Amino acid sequence: MKDVAARAGVGLKTVSRVVNGEPGVTPDTGRRVQEAIGLLGFRRNDGARVLRKGRTATVGLVLEDLADPFYGPLNRAVEEGARAHGALLINGSSAEDPDRERELALALCARRVDGLIVVPAGDDHRCPEPEIRAGVATVFVDRPAGRIEADVVLSDSFGGAREGVAHLVAGGHRRIGFIGDRPRVHTATERLRGYRAAMADAGLPVAGSWVSLGATAPERVSAAARSMPAGPAPVTAVFAADNRVTVTVVRVLAAGVRPVALVGFDDFEPADLLRPGVTVVAQDAAALGRAATDRLFQRLAGSRPSPARIELPTRLIARGSGEIAPAH
Repeated sequence: MKDVAARAGVGLKTVSRVVNGEPGVTPDTGRRVQEAIGLLGFRRNDGARVLRKGRTATVGLVLEDLADPFYGPLNRAVEEGARAHGALLINGSSAEDPDRERELALALCARRVDGLIVVPAGDDHRCPEPEIRAGVATVFVDRPAGRIEADVVLSDSFGGAREGVAHLVAGGHRRIGFIGDRPRVHTATERLRGYRAAMADAGLPVAGSWVSLGATAPERVSAAARSMPAGPAPVTAVFAADNRVTVTVVRVLAAGVRPVALVGFDDFEPADLLRPGVTVVAQDAAALGRAATDRLFQRLAGSRPSPARIELPTRLIARGSGEIAPAH
């Protein structure tokens, strides 16, 4: 650093400001320092920086399933936000296993990450409380933490589902099925609540055979999607409560003998290429990631507000599948 300062004709503090992205340096001085850094091949000593500041400039992200397309934009947004703050992102997948989620969170804390962003798989997050109290900033995203008070960034699952089902009702449907994730998953219960609210708003009953919750495995979803349009009270429309469910339902309905309307929660890449295009309630995964990262770095900067619940809106995208008229 002394060599960089001597070549640029500045003091050590100025070099430190440039290297750490701190204010108080003119553009011309910053350019001279950067040129000296390039010529001398200077690299910041992050080990010394950790000892001095007590920070590792790393952030941990625990996702539910890295293979789920929903988490790609969220992961990228968190990575870009961390990079903008000079931090490295370390991520892992809980594989929808609460025990693995806890192990990952504690392992990241043991590696002294400055903060954690977690997509919860379980419903009890008291385990990392000592680390949170010790200063590890933590934000939950997509679902709230269980049994502790913590920052959370969510999409409006209830309102989005209510709007999607109301769209089917407005199209003349009176028998509408719901296929969702497992009951212990917060988003699944919120979307089911939105479905029931829309049906109640319209004065419509909900038969037990019209609701199916469980694993999003194709076998389970396929069985539900085949049975609902059959039997004594067949549905004329289906609300699919996440993108993996929607993809399976599309395949089943395409092979059906009569058209069934479909609205899905979560957009997915081929949705607008199918015929008809799939009508969806879209949530902005990247916006969730950005909002969670912003909240995390607010806390790392010393802000100590009370835990907040930040809820982002969804939007209905009509493409054709949700506009199919009921077959009488």
